[in-house]
Amino acid sequence: PETCKDILVMIGMRGLAAVLCIASVAAFSPAPGIFRFKGASSNLAMHKSIRLPVMRSALRMDLELDNRATATDDALMQHALKKDRKPVESKVVVVGLSHKTTTVEVREKLAVQEPRWQEVGRALTELSAVSEAAVLSTCNRFEIYFVTNDVHQGIREVTEYLSRRSNLSITELRKHLFMLSEGEAVWHGLRVASGLDSLVIGEGQILSQIKRCYELSTEKEGAAGKILGRMLNTAVSAGKRVRSETGIARGGVSISSAAVELVEKRCIADLGLDMSQLDICILGAGKMARLLVQHLIPRNVKSITILNRSPERSQELANSFPDFKINLGSMEEMLPQVAKNHVTFACTGAMEPILFQANLEPVIAKDTILVDISVPRNVDDVGANLVPRVHAYNVDDLKAVVASNQARRRRLVLEAEDLLQDEMSTFANWKHSLATVPMINKLQMRAERIRKDELRKAEKKLSGLSVSERDVVDRLTKGIVAKLLHGPMSHLKTVDNAVDINLTVKSLEAMFKL
Repeated sequence: PETCKDILVMIGMRGLAAVLCIASVAAFSPAPGIFRFKGASSNLAMHKSIRLPVMRSALRMDLELDNRATATDDALMQHALKKDRKPVESKVVVVGLSHKTTTVEVREKLAVQEPRWQEVGRALTELSAVSEAAVLSTCNRFEIYFVTNDVHQGIREVTEYLSRRSNLSITELRKHLFMLSEGEAVWHGLRVASGLDSLVIGEGQILSQIKRCYELSTEKEGAAGKILGRMLNTAVSAGKRVRSETGIARGGVSISSAAVELVEKRCIADLGLDMSQLDICILGAGKMARLLVQHLIPRNVKSITILNRSPERSQELANSFPDFKINLGSMEEMLPQVAKNHVTFACTGAMEPILFQANLEPVIAKDTILVDISVPRNVDDVGANLVPRVHAYNVDDLKAVVASNQARRRRLVLEAEDLLQDEMSTFANWKHSLATVPMINKLQMRAERIRKDELRKAEKKLSGLSVSERDVVDRLTKGIVAKLLHGPMSHLKTVDNAVDINLTVKSLEAMFKL
């Protein structure tokens, strides 16, 4: 015999096949209860009810099964029931500080160099309340993303860990930390990756840092699991969407960034060079100088030289950008450096011009751009523009750029947040769908147990079958079970709303006595 039909005819098992089909249908028919539908929707809700007929059978899933199940089946079922008896949802939490909450003196005490991100992440997962962790540490922020079943305990343990690591008291540390959980934590992560939480809104470096955080935390030595890995991946995708679909990364929003943008627009016309060919000189080492460096580095300028009266302050600024070699000098070198470099930015605290027609004419021998972003002015732009080959701009030349970019940026932020809402909704629905996994597992385990139990009952009648014939019957029963499970499992996987998922899971548990 080569077909299932021939086998059943040979051993008189047509009746058995019918019994198996009826048994399987009966086994998965819902217990006496009500399917509730809301309007025309497939969502389960209390609006319209249809009572389903009940099949009287000893094979019903909600009735006690035969005690002859194997010890292995019993152990697996007990483990599943015990595991799902008190389901606790894993929650995403972020604890950290940034340029908005504290000074660099505090941030540097918590800072973690990139090569140690994985090490700190693993140390965090050794805490009793933390199951997954990832570290993000940059010059402007330090953040710990982690997953926990107990938000309060998780935050307490992470805060205590940071206190020990930084030698700051918990009281002092909490003055600077922000703590967000679940939706707020995910929303924060998406805004960070998109540059909306940056010192300069829309800056792109943070996206590459978030991407690196994702890569390191999801590697073998990392401490991110399914939830945190998915969240960080969503953040990277969100950041890319915002930058590509809104253009928020373009356009200055501060005096310093506008000054750099102005040079970027004028360098070809005034100098005949692009940004990558420019040697830059910055007079001053304060906040505006720091922002200038921050905007110049991503544009791949050829070199940057900082002149300042205080060598210590210049060195501190240079140390803030370890990946780019910054040349340092004193203000006594000002005129030779202005003559040597293509562009000079002036942002000192001088109360009167330090660059003017009389001291520029003897030294300028090539096309030069002077950009004064100081008030009072450091450059006498009227006199400087009388010097051949000098192109001088003052802060008034930047106001239009800043004002137009600020208005444009406000609109783009709103557009960006609309995109982030979509990304956050996708992540939230995926996370909520994890609640259906235990239900699917229980349905599969119950189905497999019933199938094996019924085959054991028919063992004597099947004793005459060969090994290959038994394999046919085994595949036949598995196929019946798989087709019956396909409907409810497919529905569970497609429900994308947390409320609907909870209602569906509870209804299936009640109907099938799971």
